Amino acid sequence: MLRRLYDWTMRLAGHPRAELALGGVTFAESSFFPIPPDTLLVPMVLANRAKAWRYATICVISSVLGGIAGYFIGLLLFETVGQAILAFYGLQENFADVAERYNELGWLMVLLGGGFTPLPYKLITLTSGVTQLDLMLFICLSVVARTLRFAATCALLFWAGPALREAIEKRLGLAFGILTAMVVGGLVLGKYML
Repeated sequence: MLRRLYDWTMRLAGHPRAELALGGVTFAESSFFPIPPDTLLVPMVLANRAKAWRYATICVISSVLGGIAGYFIGLLLFETVGQAILAFYGLQENFADVAERYNELGWLMVLLGGGFTPLPYKLITLTSGVTQLDLMLFICLSVVARTLRFAATCALLFWAGPALREAIEKRLGLAFGILTAMVVGGLVLGKYML
């Protein structure tokens, strides 16, 4: 089953509309969608390493735009949409406490959480909007954090692409387990950090 899923994903990565899908998934992940863009980004770079930096750029632009949407969900739609997102992640209980002190270190959360931790970026965007973290500061830090995050991913895939692809194909179950652990780890981390 994993082999069929892997083969399907690799075929999808080469599809003419794969870049549009990557941008859409990255935008959605930054504001409400639970699946990280790496599920498309990794196979796309492995399928065509020459476009790694193009894919990173698509992810950065889409992610920051999605982050701005998430910010405005927190700012304007928190009682309806924002609460539903928090409920999905099981974060309603301690969110009020986090929101109270968020702006003290919110800039650090955007910079580090948005780029260097498995903490879901959508939680940072939502919280930044709810607490009304300065929008320009949020955007600037998001650009830096998301650029570093996606550039690092694409650089690793570009550099180690052939060897990594071979390792993934040999140990598909392990690769799937690591990806699953990263997604679950990010959700758990979000629950305890926010």
